[in-house]
Amino acid sequence: MSVVTNLDIGGNTEYALQAALGAYSHEAYTNARKLTGTGLVSGNPMIDKGTETYIGQLRWFKPLNPTINTASLSDSSDGAMTTFESDFLNYIKTVRTHGAQKVNMSSLVTGVDGLAKVGRDFGETRSQDEHNALLSVLKGVAISEAIHGAADMGGTAGLGGQTFDNDPESAKYGFYVDLGAAKPVVDATTSIQGAARAQGFLDAMGKAWKDYEPDYAYLCCSPEVMASLRSANLVDQDSVSEGNVMFSTIFDGKFRLIPTRANQGVSTAELGLLNEGTGVDITGTKTSFIVLPGALAMEQLDVPDAVEFDRDASAYQGGGTTEIWYRWGYVIAPAGYSWAGAQTAFPSDAAYKQVLESSTQKDLESVTATTGMDNTAGIWTRKAQSVLSLGILPVFHS
Repeated sequence: MSVVTNLDIGGNTEYALQAALGAYSHEAYTNARKLTGTGLVSGNPMIDKGTETYIGQLRWFKPLNPTINTASLSDSSDGAMTTFESDFLNYIKTVRTHGAQKVNMSSLVTGVDGLAKVGRDFGETRSQDEHNALLSVLKGVAISEAIHGAADMGGTAGLGGQTFDNDPESAKYGFYVDLGAAKPVVDATTSIQGAARAQGFLDAMGKAWKDYEPDYAYLCCSPEVMASLRSANLVDQDSVSEGNVMFSTIFDGKFRLIPTRANQGVSTAELGLLNEGTGVDITGTKTSFIVLPGALAMEQLDVPDAVEFDRDASAYQGGGTTEIWYRWGYVIAPAGYSWAGAQTAFPSDAAYKQVLESSTQKDLESVTATTGMDNTAGIWTRKAQSVLSLGILPVFHS
């Protein structure tokens, strides 16, 4: 059937019209594999979604640092008391919208209700938005932690990423591991075979969580890293089922693999700026994430008028138009971090990975070169007393 390409119907250029009417098919979505719907994300009943402002707060008691006295039969002075502290962190709400319009009379010519396509695919639209937001939060956490190790935090130059023996309560070390020029899966040699080829990921987990190393974690990696794991014959024969998702694993289930082509790393320009700080430079140019189960809390908001129609009867000489708008919202809260950004607006994906230069919120690439990083903090402030309580580990590699 010949396709009519020169028919102008009120600007409805999104339709491929044919002289004889036939059925439409739907092209499958091939967006990057999504991080939402995996074990990285969990609910948190302590998140109050009904707060009156853009933010809410969680509070908790910090671990005790007890003072132990030795009893005496000769010293009558009072023993020293043990004190305790509590803390709180902020989380931020966001609301997203998605709308479309149809010219009411166009269906007489196209044979298709244009809004039906939008409604049919709304689930994909929403899940893609949530995935994009989640990835931006991961990047924002990575940037915040990179500033700890590569810049100057409060007058003290950073000492780089985690090591096997650094103090996990020290803010001088960023919660990341830099493998430098090493690839996460190194080439085989006569002395490096089998699992030893991916020792970088095992070392990263040991350096990050030390004697609190988890039973398993999720490894968000690029197709390139996934291919290298397969070529090294490291992917376990048995998969792990979690809900409706089957995960390939490595090292007998130690890492559940989430391959995604989504860009997880920082740009060359962003990395250059991070390394302008007076701390230890990050030399790995690519990023993978090791994430603990439930490291990101996500709660859906009850948004008023979640679906709304608007009609303009007089448009198009009385033919009329119809609009449909979808609205949804959520809270994403990375465990152990407090939102330090603006509290008077819903954050965009870009805002989730911004920084604060002298308290001014901006994109990392807009930070003043050379001296700026030592006056800059991440948008996600580390609130956990020890990094052993954190669950998002960026691994920089080549």
